[in-house]
Amino acid sequence: MYSVSHSSSGPVGSEETEERTRDKVLGAVLEHGPVSAAVLGEILGFTPAAVRRHLDALSRDGLIEVKLVSKATGAGRPSRRYVLTKRGQQHLGNDYLDIARDALTQLTRIAGPAAVEDFARRRYAEMEERYRPIVDAAGSGVEARTRALAEALSQDRYSASSTTVPAPKGSGTREGLGSVQLCQGHCPVQDLAAEFPIFCETETQVFARLIGVDVRRLSTLASGGHVCTTHVPTGRASTNPAQ
Repeated sequence: MYSVSHSSSGPVGSEETEERTRDKVLGAVLEHGPVSAAVLGEILGFTPAAVRRHLDALSRDGLIEVKLVSKATGAGRPSRRYVLTKRGQQHLGNDYLDIARDALTQLTRIAGPAAVEDFARRRYAEMEERYRPIVDAAGSGVEARTRALAEALSQDRYSASSTTVPAPKGSGTREGLGSVQLCQGHCPVQDLAAEFPIFCETETQVFARLIGVDVRRLSTLASGGHVCTTHVPTGRASTNPAQ
């Protein structure tokens, strides 16, 4: 749970309420980030003043930060969006990561990098097996399959979302120019993946097989991004390859 420093004055009940409310704001930033203060207010039903008060407190504690996002048209000043910092990600609880890091480092020394690659493949094979029926149930459309994958990831606390990006104006009738961006706001193995990129690479391969099209990773939390973003091209049905 998010922890704030309390003054000795003021009723304890109100302090606990503030802490619970701040937890909700932090969770909403995790799930929807990069997200504006206005959108957070709509999601949580808070006034603009209340949202900004909690965002300021979370910023002071280093759990969130502002990201400037250019508008789709490219005109005007960039918009302010809030995202979790690395400290905020770690605050959510990455139990046993130090032990896992040491174990994988030792495994590399003893058996070489191939042993870690095999470990990553086996770990994500279980994910692929669990997600396959969920994604297949969405049909053959790439957008629908990506949405289903995002929902499955969110159930596993990856705080995932999918956003359709239309083809740019003037692109004519060419297929494949549109896309879906699959974003993950949380990664339980973020610190491990920073040292062992094979985790990100293997996960990306799993996404491609599940959705049925070649996908491309645009950013990862492990490499310093605010979210993990996967580019999924649309414009044709999924091949839905059997695995």
